[in-house]
Amino acid sequence: MTKMESRLREAEDYLPRLRLHRRALHRIPELGCEERKTQAYLRRQLEALAPDDLRAFADTGLRCVFRGKGEGRTLAFRADMDALPVEEPKGCAFASEHPGRMHACGHDGHMAILLAFAEWASAHRGELPGDTVLLFQPAEETVGGAERMVREGALLGPDVEAVYGLHMMPDVPIGRIACCPGPIMAQTSEMDFILTGQTAHGATPHLGRDAISAMAHLLTLFQTTLARSVDPCAQALLTIGRVEAGTQRNILAERAVMEGIVRTFSNDVYAKLESRILDDLRGVEAAFGVKAEFIRRVFYPCTDNDAAEFERVRDAAGECFLPAKPRMTAEDFSYYQLSVPGAFAFCGCMDEAHGAPLHSPLFGFDEAALVPGLALYIGLTQENGRN
Repeated sequence: MTKMESRLREAEDYLPRLRLHRRALHRIPELGCEERKTQAYLRRQLEALAPDDLRAFADTGLRCVFRGKGEGRTLAFRADMDALPVEEPKGCAFASEHPGRMHACGHDGHMAILLAFAEWASAHRGELPGDTVLLFQPAEETVGGAERMVREGALLGPDVEAVYGLHMMPDVPIGRIACCPGPIMAQTSEMDFILTGQTAHGATPHLGRDAISAMAHLLTLFQTTLARSVDPCAQALLTIGRVEAGTQRNILAERAVMEGIVRTFSNDVYAKLESRILDDLRGVEAAFGVKAEFIRRVFYPCTDNDAAEFERVRDAAGECFLPAKPRMTAEDFSYYQLSVPGAFAFCGCMDEAHGAPLHSPLFGFDEAALVPGLALYIGLTQENGRN
């Protein structure tokens, strides 16, 4: 029997607990920074395990610590807590009790894995090579709760030396753990561009400054900037998904708003592209006599897997491992990786009955999909040496 087969059998013993936790959490979905009921449920479960340290971070988050023997590194494992503003269809036996809220991105599964792992760590605390830090983090879907967790010191005291995370993935087969070295998820920046001109009647346009014309040129300029400023081998995209301008057909628009995103697989590429975008704004200001304002709403760095930590994930996953392809979706797990080496992986949940994409009201999974995730965390802990 391989090590992973042995760990899968061990993790399967926790399947009733995984199912219980996942369904209890699925019933109480809460949006980012509002996870009060979720935090209370997690705290009750963790307090019963008598951890060495348990405290709140980022207001609605939690950090739980089990001290080890001091023979291995201090490892952190993260689960995100927030749900989405999605209405769940009828028919689920453990459906959301909060109208207009749903765990449609698998965060209930992430928390269930980490809670079951906490139970395993508590039961094996005398065997833990190093300290084990469990991070239950709010607001992944909104403002990036990971950045606040790091800023408040969640990786310190004990000082974390490596961090790991998982995400349920409906296009990865159930039973598989997918990962890759280097970038696995993109950097993202949500941007607003506000152009302010001067209104005038459409019959006397020379008396005004047309925000719509400026917006149209800026939109075209962005596409040229992207195509001519970024190495074609360095993937990047700029999408403007919403525009708003004008009040009447015969009046020059005084104000125009564009909302969009930039995504890349390199934080350096993003920095260069943002600089060129700001140059475009200054050029449009000069050409059209408008005022151009740039607002960065949300920023997540690239989720970039450390090569050595990827190797540890691949080794611990054993025969469950599947090579992953980088995705243009984003994850605030990247903020932890800016502080310590880490690896992020996908926990497969695709089967004949489950294949709806993340953020869909039809998304769901069999709790058996959580077992390999728990087995991976057990393996990473058992193989936690300092070499």
